[in-house]
Amino acid sequence: MELSFSFIIPVYNRPNEIKELLASLITQTFDKPFEVVIVEDGSTVSSAAIVQEYADSLNISYYQKPNSGPGDSRNYGMEKAKGNYFIVLDSDCILPPEYLMEAEKSLKAEFVHCYGGPDAAHESFSSVQKAINYAMTSFFTTGGIRGGKKAVDKFQPRSFNMGISKKAFEDVGGYGNIHPGEDPDLTIRIWNKGYETKLIPTAYVFHKRRIDWNKFYIQVNKFGMVRPILNQWHPETTKITYWFPTLFCFGFLISLVLALLGHAIPLLCYGLYFGVLLLDALLKTRNLKVALFALFATGVQFLGYGYGFLKSTLYLKFGNKKPELLFPKLFFKTN
Repeated sequence: MELSFSFIIPVYNRPNEIKELLASLITQTFDKPFEVVIVEDGSTVSSAAIVQEYADSLNISYYQKPNSGPGDSRNYGMEKAKGNYFIVLDSDCILPPEYLMEAEKSLKAEFVHCYGGPDAAHESFSSVQKAINYAMTSFFTTGGIRGGKKAVDKFQPRSFNMGISKKAFEDVGGYGNIHPGEDPDLTIRIWNKGYETKLIPTAYVFHKRRIDWNKFYIQVNKFGMVRPILNQWHPETTKITYWFPTLFCFGFLISLVLALLGHAIPLLCYGLYFGVLLLDALLKTRNLKVALFALFATGVQFLGYGYGFLKSTLYLKFGNKKPELLFPKLFFKTN
């Protein structure tokens, strides 16, 4: 199949970010035409003027619609797109020049109807952003599930950097209205339709993520809350490892109590873990400040996710209501 790529990019009140992303698309070394579809998801701060700046440099389409969440906006963009292979990006990403060339090369060598790529921290990112990026991608914190390692059992693409064929999109019906959590939900439904997914390590993006600790906590807390919902919808994907952040936090509290009672070994084990984490972060980032921030980012991540996961699990077990009623803020109403 001759690949025709369409970038699908929803944006919500982030004109400055979309400008950086579009600027990186101009630098692509790919020597074939590609399309860019921008979907303004009910923003109060429009990106129209920014998009217009690139109208002569890119084959770009711009659509405005009422706010219905990133999943529905991606569906809207894919319905409008003219290509046969969609590349879904978050607006807070920057692409290296070789991105599209690497994606095509991998798909030609081994075609799949859905792929995902990893993310990295750009040199221009703040120390907090780099620390959060480490916490979200390190093998020692997430097990590499977001593209930090090649040997993953069955890679789940994330829509900050995800490719999906038009055929697969139409077959599964696109994204659902949960957010976050729309990514793994879509991937599981893609698998259930018999399609394969893979990681393309060389098709990476620079992903800004959250720029302060409070926003990061809110984000990972939502990640934790949606996982039990996904387990309820897709019980075959349930894993005991999803409990790790919750158990990690409880274990840390217990180790503190035991240390006060004169039993320091459990707390020393935690100290050893954070020591390894600090060393790894220092080797990866080559910046002591970022490495120290990475320890804090890991704590925020485990606490936010762990609490969200526990809360959602208890609500689903004893709430006797559908997830949409228990957690209305995690669901968008589609138009």
